[in-house]
Order: sequence, then C-alpha cells, then structure tokens
Amino acid sequence: MDDLANLLDLHGEVFPMDNGYWIKFEAYKVPLSKEVPHGVRYSLTLHDKNNHRVIGYDNAHSFKSSKKYSAKKESYDHIHKKMDIVAYEFESASQLLEDFWKTIEYYMENN
Repeated sequence: MDDLANLLDLHGEVFPMDNGYWIKFEAYKVPLSKEVPHGVRYSLTLHDKNNHRVIGYDNAHSFKSSKKYSAKKESYDHIHKKMDIVAYEFESASQLLEDFWKTIEYYMENN
C-alpha cells in the first residue's frame, strides 16, 4: 500500500506556512482492532499563529457526535473544526491526505 507508506513517511513532519500557521503530521502503525480497523493511528493538524489547533483529523480517542442527525455509535475517526467534532469515514490513507489538504485550503481561503 503505497498510500499508507506515504502517510507513514509524514510522521513527525511540521510544515510552517508563510502566514504564521503551521501543519503537523503524526501517523504510525498499530495492531488492527475494532477501534482502528485500518491499523494506523493518525493526527493531521493545522495550527494558527497562536499555536491553537483550528483543524484536526485524528483517531486518537473515541467520541460521540453531538450532531442530532448522526449515528449514536462511538467512533474514533473524526475531524476537529475549532470547537466542533464530526465523524470522519476513513477510506484510505490517500483519501485522508486529500481530504485534509482540501479542508486546509478551504479554511485558509475563508478565514
């Protein structure tokens, strides 16, 4: 799986941006489990000039969505958007990276 290797290769990388924001990648293999069926723990985050996380894709902990329309099941893969947390459907490492970069691009254009 080259897409998983690409994600794992980003582990520990920090990318400063010209506007003072910065991006951090954490990704490493873990044993397959009910909580992590794809076998990778990850945290992809965007931080503002004041070092506050403003966007984060991760599966470091479980959560129950506060959205009324979402399923009540506990989930691990999710997205932090400032104070909101929403479920994220992990399809593949390459899709995760694509979704993360699209979210960052949208955030930067609109904030």
